[in-house]
Amino acid sequence: MTASTATRNSHATKARRTRRSGRRDPLAVSLLKKDHRDVEEMFDEYEQLDEEKEKFDLFKKIALALKVHTAIEEEIFYPGERGEVEDDILDEAHVEHQSAKEMIAEIEKMKPGDQYYDAKVKVLGEYIKHHVKEEEQPGGIFAQAKKGEADLDEMGKELQSRKQELMKQLAGH
Repeated sequence: MTASTATRNSHATKARRTRRSGRRDPLAVSLLKKDHRDVEEMFDEYEQLDEEKEKFDLFKKIALALKVHTAIEEEIFYPGERGEVEDDILDEAHVEHQSAKEMIAEIEKMKPGDQYYDAKVKVLGEYIKHHVKEEEQPGGIFAQAKKGEADLDEMGKELQSRKQELMKQLAGH
């Protein structure tokens, strides 16, 4: 295979992926998905760290991102999608959020080097990945929301505004 053939094949593969995904996600969904990717990257980065101070600082960022994300979902996205998305799925998401908040609070009372600190951060990361998968999978919250009647672009603007507010408020603590 020549370099130009490889390049052409690469472009063809990319084009197929783009066509299959169809139109762009509405603002609310794309904002929440971006939050998911950002937190996943932070958890991956955490796994590479050795220094306790770096771990502590990065976990503070992870905790802030998760607190803000869960708040905007619970205050705006989930209530706005009640009736559009199956109640069972939204109820499970609320319970998953509550469990994640409890784990975050537990970890915040600890410091790197404490017994189980790294293990708890890792388990939280796995828990979040599971939650994200359920939201983003075919038939999940995002897929159902996109089929509904709610204006997800307008809701996205509300999410952005509330996120900025919460970031300022919670980062100050």
